[in-house]
Amino acid sequence: MPSPLLPAPSLPAIVGVLDLAGIAVFALSGALLAARMRQTLVTMTFFALVTGVGGGSIRDLLIGAPVFWVRDPAVAPVCLGVALVTWFTPHRWWDRPVLEWADAVGLGAYAVLGTAKALAYGVAPVPAMLMGVITGCVGGIIRDVLAGRPSILMRPELYVTAAALSSVLCAGGKALALPDAPVWTVAALAGFALRGAAIHWRLGLPTYDSRN
Repeated sequence: MPSPLLPAPSLPAIVGVLDLAGIAVFALSGALLAARMRQTLVTMTFFALVTGVGGGSIRDLLIGAPVFWVRDPAVAPVCLGVALVTWFTPHRWWDRPVLEWADAVGLGAYAVLGTAKALAYGVAPVPAMLMGVITGCVGGIIRDVLAGRPSILMRPELYVTAAALSSVLCAGGKALALPDAPVWTVAALAGFALRGAAIHWRLGLPTYDSRN
């Protein structure tokens, strides 16, 4: 198990791009939820920040890494900027299909990022995959709990499963010593495709049948 606050390993530049992309998309989902609830700009900004960095913060604490958004000067401004853009633009610009598809892109990217970062810190493959799922999903769960609505964990739609697919492919590629860039691209696209299929065809996991 890595010791607390290990020095940051050298990660490819694409990781930073995936990170900011995922943060922006998830921050937007948090800001839009606050908009639907007709909350203040302060609440909107807080929801954007919590949703954008929540999963990554939990991941970093668990793997013994410095909490990424505290050290990266670009993250907080991205969340604030997203909240401001949401506040000053008409809600119809961000209708449900646009948000869902953007969220699907962010989910795949963020799950890959979380897995890749955990592996870079020496975390074993299976826990690293779980770190990817946490990175992709926990921010939204925290947002929903704060908003007083059922989280994605309480719904059968394929969301966590899509993050898990990206994480498994990312860790599998690393175990096979395949080049990072194509593996991460394929893994992120696979998670996006599964989530997109769930959105388009309303796919979901079977629920427990108490009659069995």
